[in-house]
Formats: sequence, structure tokens, C-alpha cells
Amino acid sequence: MRRLARVALLCLGCGLCSLLYAFSQLSLEREAPRRRGEPTFPVRRQLRGGGWRAASGSAGRRDRAPLWPAGRCKNLSVSYWNSYWMLPSDVCGMNCFWEAAPRYDSLKILSSEKMHLAVVACGERLEETVTMLKSAIIFSIKHVQFHIFAEDPLHRDFQVMLDGLAYQGKFNYTLYPISFPTENAAEWKKLFKPCASQRLFLPLILKDVDSLLYVDTDILFLRPVDDIWSFLNKFNSSQIAAMAPEHEEPRIGWYNRFARHPYYGKTGINSGVMLMNMTRIRKKYFKNDMTTARLRWEDILMPLLKKYKLNITWGDQDLLNIMFFHNPESLFVFPCQWNYRPDHCIYGSNCQQAEGEGIFILHGNRGVYHDDKQPAFRAVYEAIKYYSFGDDLVHSLLLPLELELQKTQHTYCGRIYNVFIKQLTKSIKDIYDRRSKGR
Repeated sequence: MRRLARVALLCLGCGLCSLLYAFSQLSLEREAPRRRGEPTFPVRRQLRGGGWRAASGSAGRRDRAPLWPAGRCKNLSVSYWNSYWMLPSDVCGMNCFWEAAPRYDSLKILSSEKMHLAVVACGERLEETVTMLKSAIIFSIKHVQFHIFAEDPLHRDFQVMLDGLAYQGKFNYTLYPISFPTENAAEWKKLFKPCASQRLFLPLILKDVDSLLYVDTDILFLRPVDDIWSFLNKFNSSQIAAMAPEHEEPRIGWYNRFARHPYYGKTGINSGVMLMNMTRIRKKYFKNDMTTARLRWEDILMPLLKKYKLNITWGDQDLLNIMFFHNPESLFVFPCQWNYRPDHCIYGSNCQQAEGEGIFILHGNRGVYHDDKQPAFRAVYEAIKYYSFGDDLVHSLLLPLELELQKTQHTYCGRIYNVFIKQLTKSIKDIYDRRSKGR
């Protein structure tokens, strides 16, 4: 009888715990919106000529609603447990045991006629950025909405150059000022390179955008944006973003040899091309190594920076690696030809997918578009830069590029120059095929 009584007591306790967990989940799902009042980030305004521009000025005043408002765990006491606590004052620590990540089963990817592409440009990046946008316009099939975050002095130049491009019907653009959470703006702006960490705040600024493709300014599309956008339909119910590995060959990998912080997978991830389901990002609670509580995107960024700022080298990319180290189930990894960099060929070819199918997206990091160290990369950049809309793509772009690439065979990347034009040739053929069919 005593055994039966103990078993009954144990079952009763388990049932009670299950009820408590269920109620905690319901309370999370019914949680009221956390941001009220005026937005912390600037609001955009319409420009003449069809473009948009965000209001200039500071990111917000102290008397406005803060970016990190209260209301999440305010009924629970806070328990900070190490010297790097730095959690927002309203976020509970060790006592938030019942807080759990939301489920995404009901969040479905809906195909949209408009694709959203974001870029951040500071300093001498105007020409490089416009060349990237130009490559997206040339090859894309559906309409693209560009979200351009730039320093205020660059806005007028962007407007003039983009309004002067042909194919106006294929894209729209919005110009935004660079803006960070007011209290820590200076610290975020100087992280790694000026303005680079702006990408971390895109889910919080572009609240009405469901999904977004972020790219660095030194990206060139060699096939339609539509194709990488289609990866959103391949996400499973837990995945919120997609990126490519930082390296294919561990022997030359940076993260696995030098990193002093957690990183994703065997060799880390590169954030120069980052596809995001931002609705899921805004809803997710992230596991982390600072507290047993799972934190939302807006709550985890500053604590991560405070904890790891002395250990990170590549700024916001390192923070993303740390986040996805703790949440690997949330990342979709696409192959290296979607983010092809000099590291894939300067020590010998190590991106097998590109060898077979060609390069889909070229990433000219290390400034290779503007020096003579990797002339194959520079040749592709200049071919697109100097191409004029309306000219024949074969005779004005493809054939001159092939001739220039043949001159680069003295370099490792130049020896496999066919990977630079294999997909490009197919993309141009597809354009003419669509035109012949009246599409």
C-alpha cells in the first residue's frame, strides 16, 4: 500500500508540473505587445521620384519609449549571476525557469511578389553599393524592394544614382539613416567597422517586413535574387535565418583556429549574405550562456556584446556565431557558391559546388574589387560596374569579362576562371529566353 501511495503522489506531482508548464506557455502566447508610444528608430518619408527616405536626426530622445521596454518578467525577481550580467533591467534572470521558446508550427512562409533586400553603406561605399544593386536589378525576375541604410551625406547621391538607373519598374528603394539604440549608439557604431552592426537591428527597425535578404556592399549577384529568396520555402519550422559557412576547409579556417568565443558548426558562418525570416526572429526566445532564461532578439544583443566584446574580432558576425552556436536548430546553411569569397580559391579551389555549377553570389571581401591582389574578382566587379542598362548582355558584359578573366590565370583564382562565368552565362541565357517568351 505504501508503494501505491508513493506512486500516486508522484503522478500527482508530475501532473501539477505539467499544468504549471501549460499555463506558463499560455501566458507567453497572450503576452501584450511590448513596444508602445513613439518608435525609437526614425520614421521614413517619401522622396520625390518614387523613392523613400527615413527622417534624419538622432535615433530618439530620452523622453520617448525606450527600445528595451519593461513588461516581460516584471513580476519575478532578477538574479544576476556573473560579472557580465548586463541584462536589461526588466529581464528576469535565473528565476525565469518557465520561460520557453515559442513554437513556429503555425508560421508559414507565404510567397510574395516583392522581395526585400537590405544593405548598409558608410564611408566610401557608395559606388560599390550601387554596383551591387545594379547586379540585383539585371538578373532578378520579380520586383525587389531595396532598404538602404546609409550615412546622411550619402543619401542625396544614392537618390541621384538610383533614379538614373533604367528598369525603374523592377525595383523601389527606401533610404534610412544609420540608427542604433540611443543609450549604446556609440558602442554599436564603432564595433568592427563603422555601421557594420546595423544589420543586427534590422528586425527591430523594419517591423512591417516579414522576410529580408541582407547583403554586404561588396556582394555581386550572378543569378536572380529570386533563387536565394526561394530558400525561405525550404526553412523547417524552427529555422529563422540562412547563411553560408565561413570556410569549407578546416585547415585554413579562422574560427576553428583562432576564435576565443563559441561559433557555429566546424568553421563558423559568414554573415555577408544573410537571409532572414524576421517575423520568426522577432518571436523567438534564444538560448544563451548568460542566464537560464531564453531572451528575445532585442534583449540578447547588448548582453552578448558586454560579455564578449574583448574576445571578438569580426564584430557583429561573431555575435551571430555565438547566437547560433547556442541555437543551431534555428539556422539553415546554404552552400558556398551562394557566398563565394577569395578564401575559396586563393589557396586552391575548395568550394566544390562552385566548381560544378559556378558562382551564384560573389563576395569581394578584403577589398579585392579595388586592388590587384585578386584580379578575377576585380574583373567581375568592373564588368558589372561599367555595363549600361539596355546594352546587349552577351557582347557588352559576358564576352569582355571572359577576355579579362583569361588574363588572370597567373593567380590561383584565375586558374579556375570558368567558375566566375559558368552561372553568369546561364543567367544571361535565361534572361533572353524569358524575353523571347514575353515574360
